Amino acid sequence: MEITKLSQSPGVLTHPYPFDPTYGLDLEGLLRVPGPDNAPADFSEFWQRKHRRAMDTAVEARLGAKVGGSVDGTGGGFDVFEVSYTSVGGVRIGGWLVVPTDGVVDRGFVIGHGYGGREAPDAELPAPRAAAIFPVLRGLPTKSLLSGVPSESLAHVLQGIESHDDYIIGGCVADLWCAATALTELVPAAARRLDYLGESFGGGTGMLALAWDERFTAAQVTVPTFGNHPLRVTLDCVGSGEAVRARYESDPRVLDVLAYFDAATAARYVNVPVQAAVALLDPSVPPPGQFAIVNALGGEGAGVDLVDMQVLTAGHYTEYAEFGEEEAELWKATQRFFGE
Repeated sequence: MEITKLSQSPGVLTHPYPFDPTYGLDLEGLLRVPGPDNAPADFSEFWQRKHRRAMDTAVEARLGAKVGGSVDGTGGGFDVFEVSYTSVGGVRIGGWLVVPTDGVVDRGFVIGHGYGGREAPDAELPAPRAAAIFPVLRGLPTKSLLSGVPSESLAHVLQGIESHDDYIIGGCVADLWCAATALTELVPAAARRLDYLGESFGGGTGMLALAWDERFTAAQVTVPTFGNHPLRVTLDCVGSGEAVRARYESDPRVLDVLAYFDAATAARYVNVPVQAAVALLDPSVPPPGQFAIVNALGGEGAGVDLVDMQVLTAGHYTEYAEFGEEEAELWKATQRFFGE
């Protein structure tokens, strides 16, 4: 495992939170956080069934109106189109497709999003001659709102949590698999090399998706969530984990369901190179959960040959002098990673 600290920031940051968003751990301590020990005996079978169902889904991808264009950091022009496709359960998913203006495509990206959903695609891609799909996962704004499903993260994360078959996170992971199918149907050349990017919610759902889908060749995740649920439910935060923690306190049985949706457990099954950007301080996604995922990727018996860890001073928090520098350095590192 290669570890890069993106800046030499002060040892202690001031913050407005009533709890310690470092959770009392420095980098050395975080590197020792294990994955959970409550993995269900049928964990892999559960996810393989879900993956087969997604692969059997007729996605009926439809290209919509052209809604923009851009010139990204690689110097190439991109056209942006609305896109929609069908995911598991007949749910229609919306998003955007980005393709090079000149039509030359050597690779593809599926790009996840945070728990606020997505209003537009990113302005840049980390590699030239790439096509990318930016899906908005089920129930989330702005493209995939569903009747009866709350779009706000603190409620969305509890939807169907009573049953591992009905928990909405499983559907969200299926949306990523179906996004990959939609991308490669609309732009067949994208299948030559298919990679994944995801931040926060997109990092956690991405890890759950990558473990079972052999179409992906590499991934980059930033401050990934859903790592080590038994630990997460003991930690105060201001993200979706706080809603889960409160639900656990009133009904500890949800931990049995959450065990099927633990990104740190799934990480043990990932077999592609991963670049992971993890934070030393994070009020929304507690760093111990983030590091549990990465430690499982690079741990004994793990299948990943290359884990590139980029260490951020903070995640989901920008009020420190080095933020801009770290953001720029991480983007450079991401471009290098996908260029290898």
